[in-house]
Amino acid sequence: MSSTSSQRSAKEGLHSAKDDHHGVSRVHVHGEGGEYVTINGQKYYRHELMAAFGGTLNPGVSPYPQNRMNPAPVGLSGFALTTIVLSLFNAQAMGIVVPNVVVSLACMYGGALQFLTGLLEFATGNTFGCTALTSYGAFWISYAAIFIEAFGIEEAYQKDASQMENAVGFFLIGWAIFTFVLVLNTLKSTVAFFSLFFFLFITFVLLAGGAFSGHVGVTRAGGVFGVITGFIAWYNAFAGTATKANSYIVAHPIPLPAFKRD
Repeated sequence: MSSTSSQRSAKEGLHSAKDDHHGVSRVHVHGEGGEYVTINGQKYYRHELMAAFGGTLNPGVSPYPQNRMNPAPVGLSGFALTTIVLSLFNAQAMGIVVPNVVVSLACMYGGALQFLTGLLEFATGNTFGCTALTSYGAFWISYAAIFIEAFGIEEAYQKDASQMENAVGFFLIGWAIFTFVLVLNTLKSTVAFFSLFFFLFITFVLLAGGAFSGHVGVTRAGGVFGVITGFIAWYNAFAGTATKANSYIVAHPIPLPAFKRD
């Protein structure tokens, strides 16, 4: 092979690599009528792809899963109920200020079951769903551990209660940062899907602020936002289970505005 041919082949290979990287880094719509979509180097017809939908925890355009299993509504329901019950305590509804009764939900429904549904999302190939559900399932289990005497967490801070509050604040602000990362992953999804993680982010920030400052009002505000978050989670769970075959009422996803970037 001549030197000129080698250089030409090298340039073509480099050009091809750039094209492949371009295809991987962003969704590419092409064809005379925009009928083709390339995702991660795979070419699909537009009608072969599913849009973002909170009922399946699918944050963007993607191929339909190979199986029909949709574990997302179970995880969303566990998250919703556990969040609402804890948030009612944080808001001091009915004058209740001791949240220990939520430990049962945090261990079982919001914790173990939600974690399991996250593993099932892994089986369906839904990376976002797996990340969100297993993480928040682990959150609830770890939160419950704070109130379980066998772990000795509260006992370790008996000599200085302020350290306990600040430690809980660090715990909550860490989850706020994680939730913000998920918020960024839902900017191209639907209003209900984005709202779930956005309100959850605000909830964590307020609860962390209440723990750090000691102001009950801030914690109660976090409780109110938590209740709203729980109901949004239940709505997304409903969206993933209700069809025209089983309900007279079905969800109608509202997509967020799309902004093109070069």
